[in-house]
Amino acid sequence: MNTIFIKNMVCNRCIMVVQSELEKLGLEVVDIKLGEASVQKELTAEEKSQLEKALFSFGFEMIDDKKARTIEKIKNVIINLVHYQDNDIKTNLSEVLSKELHQDYNYLSHLFSEVEGTTIEKYFIAQKIEKVKELLVYDELSLSEIAFRLNYSSVAYLSNQFKKITGLTPSYFKQIREKKRKPLDQV
Repeated sequence: MNTIFIKNMVCNRCIMVVQSELEKLGLEVVDIKLGEASVQKELTAEEKSQLEKALFSFGFEMIDDKKARTIEKIKNVIINLVHYQDNDIKTNLSEVLSKELHQDYNYLSHLFSEVEGTTIEKYFIAQKIEKVKELLVYDELSLSEIAFRLNYSSVAYLSNQFKKITGLTPSYFKQIREKKRKPLDQV
């Protein structure tokens, strides 16, 4: 079995696209999740080259560097936690990352800051704010329900953090919601 690490996979649609491209190349997919895909056999140089081109056309990149793979895993754990695990953010982020990546949080934090130029915490907050934007646009939940879902201690705290990051209040953002959101891989 061979694991391929892939940058910029941020949603279930990304997983479907990557799986489709692997299958087009005749590769048997054993497992696939955000940031990585396992195939039955080792890729030849030609298959690897074809896969890199195919993935690149969809905005993905194959990752060979160990540090880059670790950074991508950190991002994927955070994206999964914020965007797909409703109200499970109550757990301690440093514990979740250490457990998921089987590495010391201090090492992960230092590496992330060194490579990304921002902290894990700021990245986590940016993802939470993107989720708030998404939920505001859907207009199905009140701000209070959004605060609860994303484990904010209060609506006021969520509003203050939202304004600090976006420059807008959540209610004003809701009014101008046609404003485009950033894709998750550009946060």
